[in-house]
Amino acid sequence: MSMSTIGIIGAGNIGRAIAQTLARNGIAVTLSNSRGPNSLRTTAAEIGPLVTAGTREEAAAKDIVFVAVNWSKLPDALAGLPSFGGRIVIDANNPIEAPLFKPAELGGRASSEIFADLVPGARVVKAFNHLLAQLLATDPASNGGKRVLFYSGDNADAKAAVGALIERLGFFGIDLGSLAVGARLTQFPGGPLPALNLVKFG
Repeated sequence: MSMSTIGIIGAGNIGRAIAQTLARNGIAVTLSNSRGPNSLRTTAAEIGPLVTAGTREEAAAKDIVFVAVNWSKLPDALAGLPSFGGRIVIDANNPIEAPLFKPAELGGRASSEIFADLVPGARVVKAFNHLLAQLLATDPASNGGKRVLFYSGDNADAKAAVGALIERLGFFGIDLGSLAVGARLTQFPGGPLPALNLVKFG
């Protein structure tokens, strides 16, 4: 089976941490932001040769697309991209941002359900949003166990693909079910699971 191509939209702390984790495991990735590839060449070079600075469109064209952008900037970051055509988009966002850390108004929906409206045609999986960036970027082997990563989504095949990627990166993945259920559990603020550094033993 050929390895999926991977892109990242958003090069803040979480986007960079994901790029570091992928590169450490020998996985090539295209990293993008709103300011264009030239603004990322130094960052990409610092992470390593497997990271390419690309345009938003180049990152969005990959088989698996991570999105890690400040909540208020998500609509602009995703505007004008072609339909995702059934490809997997990983929602690594939280409906809150510095400096005020005031929760976004979600109208009673899970943030991933709102996110899904911004990525037409995508199979959305919520993951990589509940750990702090420095934990995402470091080796998930911890005290003889594996650091836990939660994921959720409404498409079984997409979740299986993300679960396999999580395992390949050395984490222990736990499927929390549908977006309506699982995404709420890991959503920050409000969910019980964000920022917990859990380790699976045995």
